[in-house]
Amino acid sequence: MASAETAAEHERILREIESTDTNCIGPTLRSVYDGQEHGLFMDKLEGRIRNHDREIEKMCNHHFQGFVDSITELLKVRGEAQKLKCQVTETNQKLQNDGKELLTSMDELRQCRLQQRNIATTIDKLTHCLPVLEMYSKLQEQMRAKRYYPALRTLEHLEESCLPQAGSYRFCTIMAENIPRLRTHIRDVSMSDLKDFLESIRKHSDKIGETAMKQAQVQIARDNAVTSQQRSASGRRIRKEMCLGTKVDRNGSNPFSEKDSGILDVEDEEENEIPGAQDLVDFSPVYRCLHIYTVLGARDTFENYYRKQRRKQARLVLQPHSNMHETLEGYRHYFNQIVGFFVVEDHILHTTQGLVNRAYVEELWELALSKTIAALRTHSSYCTDPDLILDLKNLIVLFADTLQGYGFPVNQLFDMLLEMRDQYGEILLKKWNQSFRQILDQDNYSPIPVASPEEYQRIACQFPFQDPELDKIPFPKKLPFSEFVPKVYSQLKEFIYACLKYSEDLHLSSTEIDDMIRKSTNLLLTRTLSHCLQYAIKKKNVGLAELVQIIINTTHLEQSCHYLEEFISNITNVPPDTINATKLYGTSTFKDARHAAEEEIYTNLNQKIDQFLQLADYDWTAAQGGAQASDYLSDLIAFLCSTFAVFTHLPGNAIEHATLPGKVAQTACMSACKHLSTSLLQLLLEADVRQVSMGALQQFNVDVKECERFARAGPVPGFQGDTLLLAFIDLRQLLDLFTQWDWSTYLADYGRPTCKYLRVNPHTALALLEKISRSMKDTSRKNNMFAQFRKNERDKQKLIDTVVKQLRNLIATNQA
Repeated sequence: MASAETAAEHERILREIESTDTNCIGPTLRSVYDGQEHGLFMDKLEGRIRNHDREIEKMCNHHFQGFVDSITELLKVRGEAQKLKCQVTETNQKLQNDGKELLTSMDELRQCRLQQRNIATTIDKLTHCLPVLEMYSKLQEQMRAKRYYPALRTLEHLEESCLPQAGSYRFCTIMAENIPRLRTHIRDVSMSDLKDFLESIRKHSDKIGETAMKQAQVQIARDNAVTSQQRSASGRRIRKEMCLGTKVDRNGSNPFSEKDSGILDVEDEEENEIPGAQDLVDFSPVYRCLHIYTVLGARDTFENYYRKQRRKQARLVLQPHSNMHETLEGYRHYFNQIVGFFVVEDHILHTTQGLVNRAYVEELWELALSKTIAALRTHSSYCTDPDLILDLKNLIVLFADTLQGYGFPVNQLFDMLLEMRDQYGEILLKKWNQSFRQILDQDNYSPIPVASPEEYQRIACQFPFQDPELDKIPFPKKLPFSEFVPKVYSQLKEFIYACLKYSEDLHLSSTEIDDMIRKSTNLLLTRTLSHCLQYAIKKKNVGLAELVQIIINTTHLEQSCHYLEEFISNITNVPPDTINATKLYGTSTFKDARHAAEEEIYTNLNQKIDQFLQLADYDWTAAQGGAQASDYLSDLIAFLCSTFAVFTHLPGNAIEHATLPGKVAQTACMSACKHLSTSLLQLLLEADVRQVSMGALQQFNVDVKECERFARAGPVPGFQGDTLLLAFIDLRQLLDLFTQWDWSTYLADYGRPTCKYLRVNPHTALALLEKISRSMKDTSRKNNMFAQFRKNERDKQKLIDTVVKQLRNLIATNQA
């Protein structure tokens, strides 16, 4: 059973070996070797091989004759094939020999076709590359010519159109790589040109501003010329007088130039052909840089940079020099720079779209206005020259008018000029103070001698003086006033002219100008001239004759005040009777000065009297008085007589304060007599004088009588009766009381209106009586050393003691 299965398995394996690919026989043979019948299987395999060999041999034997026949045929075919090969070789040789020329021609044709194709390809490529090269060459030329904006446009066209069409050649790659660098170079170069432009206009803004201000000045002159043709002849005359000495500086500085930096060469222009700011400045660097940055997409960066740099330049321009106030050229340079700056900005505003806007320019102007006004206030405060202030005012007006022509608001500048008007007025007052003092110091205080009608007419042109009585007197003659009257009047007119000069071109109405001039003139009269007159009156060593002449001079100046009113009305075209018009205070000024001179006369007379009284040398213990007045008093009376003779020159009419001739002289005489009386009484009652003898009192009485004779003689006409004697009434009643020893009457009638000694004060009487008592006691002590005490002297001493006691009781009663 086992062997049958084994035989069947071997059979299966053999069939499998016969039918299976040799690559897969491994597992089959493994199954044989894994079994126990390996030998048996080998026997079966050998038997199967033998069977196949027999079958092969049978098949070969069966087909052998056919094989032999096929070999025989094949040998025959080989011979024919050899012949055919020889024929083919010969034919091929012939063909090769015959095709050599054709092959050569075909190679030549192929080469030509290849060259033709290469040429066509080259032409096509060159057709695309030549525009690139031409464009690049054009770009290089533009760069060399510094035409950066067209170069940037060329670069843009090259990058966007030409290079993509040319293809990816090495030179195209190099060009493409250079494009960013070229753009950066163009941007940097244009920015460098802009910086040069900004630096140039900063340096030359003075020239730009000077040109703009000259243009404005020429335009203003033309407008004034047209206006002047419409004014009256008097108005033209006044304006001509006001413009004397005013010169317009038309000398410009040398023209400047910078290559491609914004400043062009400008030849010298004629006076009526002043170049405009746009003619002086080449703005192409700004426009070029703006376009370049716009194309590069960096317009905002450019605008911010430009505005930032211009703000910095504005701060530099607005910073004045520390010594600007010293000369007008310093102010002119300062204004020229500011004008030049804003002329450039105004041009940029109107020729570019958005580089600067109105708000930016207005912001810069507000900054400039505030800093300019602050600088002018500071520096003008140092100025002490009115001519410089006036020139500065005219320069500020031109500065304001120039910028106003460009549309900038300048009202604050005119407001500042109105503030400077007060400073100008103060400086004028100081200058005129010196002028007035110089006139007063140099005056001889004597009437002006006039030898001919020409001299009289010359003085009449300076001072409005009319005196029909004086006109009747033949030449030579003397005017009543001294030289300082016409000189002071002329100075007053010059001051008014100076005030009018400042008010010109300030856009003020005639009424405002008139009011300003009148107020300034009032200050000159009430403060400056008044102080100068007070100085002349109060200065040392001024004589009575000079004071008298000052009174005469101020009288005539007072009369001329209404001429000054008319003069101001004529130059301002404002009637003097206008409502709310300011009136001149000249009348009160000259009245006050005249009154001060009168008071000074009184004071000087009193001082002279005091000087004479200092020479008094009374012997208060004298036993007997003299028969003649003291020498010092005689000299004093002589001095007073000669002095009051001078007062005959004083005017006695046409002045308010002197309704009667010689009132000043009368007042001076009365004042002198009163002062003399008071001083003599003080001399008698002086504390240093301890004793007064009756002899000394008699001498004192003689002196007082001399004074009364002087008063009674009437040294100054105009006193009624014995009015002048009343100055000595107190002294006379006191001396009569003691010389007549009328104490009973005094004590009995004291306090009654009809009292004989009504002017005697009990205190005065007591003081003098005590001095007499001390003198009598001292005399009695001296006499007692040699003789017995006299009874009558003792009785008189008792009487004096009784009167002293009664006087003290009287004083005590009055005080209670």
